[in-house]
This record gives sequence, structure tokens and C-alpha cells, in this order.
Amino acid sequence: MFLGIETQQSHRKSPWLWVPSLYFAEGVPYVLVNTVSVLMFAKMGVPNDQLAFFTTLLYFPWFLKGLWSPIVDVIRTKRWWIIAMQILMTALCALLVITLPHPESEMMAAKTTPVSLFWLTLVLFIITAFASATHDIAADGYYMLAHDSGSQARFIGIRSTFYRIATIFGQSILVAIAGIVENNTGNIPFSWQVALGAAAVTLCLITLYHLFTLPKVEEQMANDQSQVSTDKPQLSIGKAFATFFTKPGILLAILFMLLYRLPEGLLVKLSLPFLTDSQEVILRDGQIFGGGLGLSTLEVGLLYGGAGMIFLLIGGILGGIYISRHGLKRSLWLMAATLTIPNLVYVYMSAALPSNLWLIGSVIALEQFGYGFGFTAYMMYMMYFSQRTDGGEEQGNNDNYATSHYAICTAFMALSMMLPGFVAGKIELAVGYNIFFWIAIACSLTTVLVTYLVRRQVDADYGKKNS
Repeated sequence: MFLGIETQQSHRKSPWLWVPSLYFAEGVPYVLVNTVSVLMFAKMGVPNDQLAFFTTLLYFPWFLKGLWSPIVDVIRTKRWWIIAMQILMTALCALLVITLPHPESEMMAAKTTPVSLFWLTLVLFIITAFASATHDIAADGYYMLAHDSGSQARFIGIRSTFYRIATIFGQSILVAIAGIVENNTGNIPFSWQVALGAAAVTLCLITLYHLFTLPKVEEQMANDQSQVSTDKPQLSIGKAFATFFTKPGILLAILFMLLYRLPEGLLVKLSLPFLTDSQEVILRDGQIFGGGLGLSTLEVGLLYGGAGMIFLLIGGILGGIYISRHGLKRSLWLMAATLTIPNLVYVYMSAALPSNLWLIGSVIALEQFGYGFGFTAYMMYMMYFSQRTDGGEEQGNNDNYATSHYAICTAFMALSMMLPGFVAGKIELAVGYNIFFWIAIACSLTTVLVTYLVRRQVDADYGKKNS
């Protein structure tokens, strides 16, 4: 069986050879399913109500992935799951190219294309979503197995960086490919077939690279321990959840995962509308419209998607380096501050309504750098909590449930952004941007509280290099 080919690899191989490509591969299908698909259906003329409803459903595999994460622990190795899911996602992208419908031009122009025309496309997207979520489970578990806590901290910024580069690849390059083909041919469906084909080729090349580059961590660990077999104990889904929810400090951990990013959970839904909305404030039936900066789409792309993304990446990389030197416990206060204090730039911009693009770009870069730096502590804490035993100490790289527990943590991470997002728009419409941003700043008190409580329970040396 080709997935079992021996390549004489060692888990001591430099993480630089596989961490960047692994997390780029993790990001590509996610952005394809959750972002590129939205624009594709819009260009195909699917009405906005149907578009929003059905593309929202595509997100749920990532929210629910903790339910089947124990299967990844029980069956085969994490490496096997990574390669298998990459092969499956490559095949699904190729099927999307072949089966993508070609609606009539009149329907696309009038936005009357029924979503039922894309039933097979949606089925393929939802299967891709499940495969991508499963790939996430295996990749995150593999990452924890292949590193000690100090190495995890050093590379957490790198993995976040390449995941976000994948986001740029999807939102910029794939969309640009579709746009160029559409401009040259006038054929909208064909343009998206070309873009999906580019995604399929990219995933295929990454899969081939990983076949020969990903270290066989679990097999090597078994050999180092002179074990005859790498068979795993039969784990149950119920026990995986039971061991997670009976961990010491579970309620506090859940509160931390839900509330640490509460201000960002509110801001992320309204920051882009604020940048693009007109500066003119209009009252309509008691609701406030406008009061934004009135930037063009190109300006937002350059400032938020360009400068902002660069500083987000820099913040993530430096955050990982900082934790590897000082440990998670010493880093928490600084990172909580950098996550929340820069949000004041939106309070300033909503009050002053600046028009200088250099000034706007600078404060956006500051806010994004702070978010990238502060978010690193959140990711590191999820790894820490998922690797703790019932006794409270770190359980290390051989725990059978660490992958499942981390997947459950990421479900709470998704929920932490979904819950504030549901109400953010209604709050802004009721009070306007400036007061809304002040409310987001006030929510920083929850970040301070959960940071104070969690910090007392974190091991002093966790995350330090060679700790």
C-alpha cells in the first residue's frame, strides 16, 4: 500500500522541512471552502440568501471535528491521515473542476441561478470540508508529537505564518487567476474551473512532497522505545471526551478559550465594514448607518490585506520566539495586553475619521501586529491544556488523547468567534461604530480576568526552549 512506503525518515529531521508546507496545506482547503466558494457562487448568480445559508453550513465540520477526532487517534498514524486526506482533497478539487455547472449568462447576470443547480458542487465542498477538518486534527496532533514544548513554541509562529500565507494564496492568487481568465474569455464558470484546477495542482504537489518529507514520528518513537508493535490501544470517543471534561481546571480552561478573544470576536465582524462604509451618518428607523472611513476596495486591500497581513505574520513569528524564550506563563500578561490595547485604534479612527492613508495603514498594522503577537499565547495554551494529565502535569508527546483534546479545544476556539459574531452587527446598528468599538474595549476586562485566573495554573517552564 503506497501510503505505507518506507522513506527512511527520522523524527529528528528539521521541522523547517515540513512545518511550513504542512500548515500551508492545512490553510488552502479551508480558505477554498469558506471564502473562495462564497465569491464563486456570487459570480455564478446565486441569490445572496441562498448563498449565505448554504456556504455557512460548510463551516460546521471544523466546529464539530472534535466528535470524530478520537478515530484519528485509534486508526493508523497521524502521518497516514495527513497524506490520505491530502490525496482525497486533491481528488475532490479535480472533481469540482470536472463537474462545475455552467449556468446561463442571463441567470448569472440577473442573480437568479438556483442553488439546486450546484447540489453536486455543494456535496463535494462538504466532503472537502470534512477531509480538511480531519487533516487539521491529524496535523495538529502530529505537530505535538514531533516537538517538545520548547520546539512547539519556536515553530508556532511559523505554522501560523504559513497558514495565513495559504489564506493569501486563496483569497488573492486563486481569485486573481479566476479574474484574469474571466477578463480574457468572458466565461465565468470556466474561470472558476481554472482556479479550482490551480488549487488541485497545488495540493497534488504538496502531497507528493510530503510523501517523502514528513518524518515517520510515531514509528520512530516506537523503535526508540524498543517496542515490537506500533499498535495503539482501542480508544473510545466517549472516553476521549470524558478524559477532556474531567481534566483539572476544565471550567476555567473553557472560559479562557471562550473569552480571551472576546474583543477580537466583536471587532473582526465590523472592522472591514467600518473601513468601507461612508463617513456620512444616516439615521433610519432608529438605526445608525455609515460613520466609516469610506475607503475603496483597492485601498482596503492594500492597507488591511497587504500591510495588515504582513504585520500580522510578523507578530505571530515574534510571539512564538518570545514564548520559547520566556515560557507561556511569563508571556501571558504581555500577550493579553498586545491583543487588546491596540484595538483602541478603532475607537480613535471612528471618532477622528482620518483620511490620510499612511496614518490609517499604520494604525491597522499596529492592531494586526498586536493580534498576531497576542494570539500566540492562545494557541500555546490550547496545546498546554490538551497535553495535561489528570494530575495536572504535562503528559508529553506519547499521550493517546492529546490529539482529540486539542481538536475539542479548537471547537471552543471556533465557538469563541461565532458567538460574538452573531450579535456584533445588531449592536453596531443600535449604537454606531464609535460606541460599538468602546464596547469591544470594555470587553477586554474579560480577557484580563481569564488571563489572571489561568496564569496561576500554567507550569512556570512550559513553552521554554529546552524546558
